[in-house]
Amino acid sequence: MTDLVAERQSPQGRRRRPSGEPPPLPHELNRAAIAWLVAFVGFAVIWAWIVFSDAPAIWITERDLGIAGPIVDNRKDWLTPTMQRINRLGTSWVTPIIGWCIIIGGLAARRIRHVLLLIAALTVVAALSTVVSMEMSRPRPLGVTQIGHWEGFAQPSQPVALMTTALVAGGLTLTPLGRWRRIWALAAAAMVVVFGLAQVYVGVDHPSDVLSAATSGVAITLLLYRVAAPERIFPIAYGTGKTAHLDVTGARGEAITLGLREQLGIVATDIRPVGLEGSAGSTPLRISQRDGPDIFAKLYARNHLRSDRSYKLGRTLLYGRLEDEQHFTSVRRLVQHEDYMLHVMCRAGIGCTEPLGLIEITPEREYLLVTEFLTGAKEISEMEVTVELIDAGLAEVARLWEVGLAHRDIKPANVMVQNGKPRLIDVAFAQVRPSPWRQAVDLANMMLVLALGSSPELVYERALLQFSEDEIAEAFAASRGVTLPSQLRAQVRRDGRALLDQFRSLAPDRKPVAIQRWSLRRVGLTAWVALIVASLLSIFLDNLSDIGLL
Repeated sequence: MTDLVAERQSPQGRRRRPSGEPPPLPHELNRAAIAWLVAFVGFAVIWAWIVFSDAPAIWITERDLGIAGPIVDNRKDWLTPTMQRINRLGTSWVTPIIGWCIIIGGLAARRIRHVLLLIAALTVVAALSTVVSMEMSRPRPLGVTQIGHWEGFAQPSQPVALMTTALVAGGLTLTPLGRWRRIWALAAAAMVVVFGLAQVYVGVDHPSDVLSAATSGVAITLLLYRVAAPERIFPIAYGTGKTAHLDVTGARGEAITLGLREQLGIVATDIRPVGLEGSAGSTPLRISQRDGPDIFAKLYARNHLRSDRSYKLGRTLLYGRLEDEQHFTSVRRLVQHEDYMLHVMCRAGIGCTEPLGLIEITPEREYLLVTEFLTGAKEISEMEVTVELIDAGLAEVARLWEVGLAHRDIKPANVMVQNGKPRLIDVAFAQVRPSPWRQAVDLANMMLVLALGSSPELVYERALLQFSEDEIAEAFAASRGVTLPSQLRAQVRRDGRALLDQFRSLAPDRKPVAIQRWSLRRVGLTAWVALIVASLLSIFLDNLSDIGLL
């Protein structure tokens, strides 16, 4: 790949992707999903043909009975009770047990998207099998004594379809890609094959009923999961940190390397995650380049955009629109905003990282924000907080106030110290011309960060050199749990010194600033969300039996 790229480079060492050329990480189904989808389309064509003509139905039934006849005619007394038990278990018990285990396990692992996809897959498969069976009206195997439980028409076999759906969804929701996924797939295939054989043995299904049902369950489930929860963006992993952090090895690592070379002329020699503990909205990376110092980058993808939307919707419902809670409409706008705020802050003389450019990995899906790497810098929680550092940190907030900016996410992970000076990073939430409330919250959060490594009395004393008593009182009157970033809130709780109360006792008395913001928009949005949730929950509960969960 490297030689090919070198041939296509411009004299400046950069290359523009020609119109029509696919991105290095296209949104596509893998070969297995495509194969199952093709098979499902084949059955769909056959179903449509049968609705308009009896000829294919007669031909298929003859072949089905040719396969099922010898199996039924050679039933064994020692095997029949086992097959009947498998029929009862598969029809009434296996799918509900597996389905609820996946729902509980998925919720415990905070894979809400995957749980919703399981329910969607079961709903689609159940609806499809019901519609197809009603249209085709295929009877149970003729001339065969049924010795197992069944109801409705035969084609496709709804119990097999629902079991297959639950098993495939379970593998895609709970098992990591690799060895455990393969083990699950083999076990699931064995269960479906055994259940399908039992259905044919007890005479309630034709072989084609089982085959079409299993194909439908696999194809529909794979399609939903691959489109709505692709493995590259929503990997299944345990003990590897936050779900916001994407894997930067393999195809994505190659795409990042290619993008850096072609779009910024940077030849990367190593890409590795850094500072994952303090980042929940992106994947931070340290990149080594062949000719030059290390650089820093933040990888944004659609899951980060959805997280931003969910976070801001939740804030609006719980507290009203505190200020600018409008969500970003695309990943491109999200990364453009942070790049813009870095330029604004650098121009204003705020201590931050210098932006170096943006990389497009896949249009509207994945982008890379590239900045300088703060060599030798450490998180402020790892440093001794001296008087000089306190003064410098408070000076950054004062400068933000002067130029009409707000950082909006001041916490220990976002205050780095390089050569004794604080540098503010992660400006994705930063705002131009913020409300006075937001500026006050920035001051309170910075004072809390500094007090974690010193004392409230010292920080308050130094703050009086740059802010008035009324401004400090306002800052802590506006502060409470919701205004503190999660990392800062956790560290303040672990500190055990009741820092907020101590600062409030040092500052003049000030009535707490109201956090709640009521408006017609908030009331309407809350009512609309409640109505949607109630309706979906009602539909889900009313159809538990139809989708195999009861």
